[in-house]
Amino acid sequence: MDYQTLMEKDFKYLWHPFTQMSDYTSRPPLIIEKGEGIYLIDTQGKRYIDGVSSLWVNIHGHGRPEIDEAIKAQLGKIAHSTMLGIANVPAILLAEKLVEKAPPGLTRVFFSDNGSTAMEIALKMAYQYWVNKGIEGRTRFVSLKNAYHGDTLGAVSVGGIDLFHAVYRPLLFPAYHAPSPYCYRCALGKSYPACALACLDELEKVVEKHKNEVIAIVSESAVQGAAGMIVMPPGYMKGLREIADKYGVLLILDEVAMGFGRTGKMWACEHEEAWPDIMALSKGITNGYLPLAATLVTEEVYSAFLGDYTKTFYHGHSYTGNPLACAAALANLEIFDKDKTLEKMPPKIKLLSQWLEKFKGLKHVGDVRQKGLVAGIELVKDKATKEPYPREEAVGFQVVYKAREKGVVIRPLGDVMVVMPPLVISLEELDRLMRVMYECVKDVTEGG
Repeated sequence: MDYQTLMEKDFKYLWHPFTQMSDYTSRPPLIIEKGEGIYLIDTQGKRYIDGVSSLWVNIHGHGRPEIDEAIKAQLGKIAHSTMLGIANVPAILLAEKLVEKAPPGLTRVFFSDNGSTAMEIALKMAYQYWVNKGIEGRTRFVSLKNAYHGDTLGAVSVGGIDLFHAVYRPLLFPAYHAPSPYCYRCALGKSYPACALACLDELEKVVEKHKNEVIAIVSESAVQGAAGMIVMPPGYMKGLREIADKYGVLLILDEVAMGFGRTGKMWACEHEEAWPDIMALSKGITNGYLPLAATLVTEEVYSAFLGDYTKTFYHGHSYTGNPLACAAALANLEIFDKDKTLEKMPPKIKLLSQWLEKFKGLKHVGDVRQKGLVAGIELVKDKATKEPYPREEAVGFQVVYKAREKGVVIRPLGDVMVVMPPLVISLEELDRLMRVMYECVKDVTEGG
């Protein structure tokens, strides 16, 4: 089908996520037809570096034959069967593989189909854990401002990004929100490291004040992604675990975005050995092939649900443990071992760091943040005062459209330019990606 016809059908029938459709339909759309390695290929054959891994899901590149073959092999057996009271082979094998690779203590796997549902499950499990233990009054979560845990109502309730969530506030359950560890724009007016992690102290005060109400501390791992790649300062993650232990509450970590090697380790919580009681996974789990998510828990949490039927976890999805998705995930995890993916990352992380140093010299780059092969470049109107650009100027998207002309697909978070390429990206490709981003940021913010 020709491009013009596809565009007309796109504008007539589709409603795109996180997209103001009146803006989207004001310009010719990018319509992707194929993928190859780190490249996206549009309907007219133009190739683009996939600079954000197709929204942070692609790890090993598009069109991996190992995953293709795993799905084809599973199709020859069965595409789907329910997991309500019965099992399937790929789900069993994937659960075993995830536990083998998981942080210490996580021994049980509950499957769903996206990051929001993985977190929704984590919240419900944590609440019912206390109910099943006969401990009353545990009805509140403590989470962070600037947090993003998904778009279902429970996940939004522990989220903290008003741009996304404010309109739904009347529908949400109450939670306690501690200051974000956003060092560039510290809510407490302090500077790291002189602050001695004052934001963590504030979180502890919240937990201490409401310790008999608190179900769990809920946090993303190492980086608050959707808030603009806010990298937590050293010691923060370890502090979350220590506070949870001190007050006898659970720690739920959201590794949906930062899991599967993004930060240079398999799990972001590994950097400080901040082991969770409950961990949510999705995005990179199938290399972007099929929707799948997992919520992992300790044996202590799992055991609280054993006994009579009143302790049953009454939650599930039609596609829980889908065999095709689980087969894809198994093949995806095997590539980590076969290709030694994590072992090859240090030179790429170093190159990214070198480019970020160069970005600091631009007149309208206020801050750069990096964790592994993840980065955020925050654009500001005034570098001295940190004044942001007016939202209506959509500076981040101006950079996006410039980059698209040069064969790079990126997507900003407001005026924070996000770097999150597939881990398989070569040094040469990463260098090209960053050079294009640098040129486009300079062009848009400095007029060439």
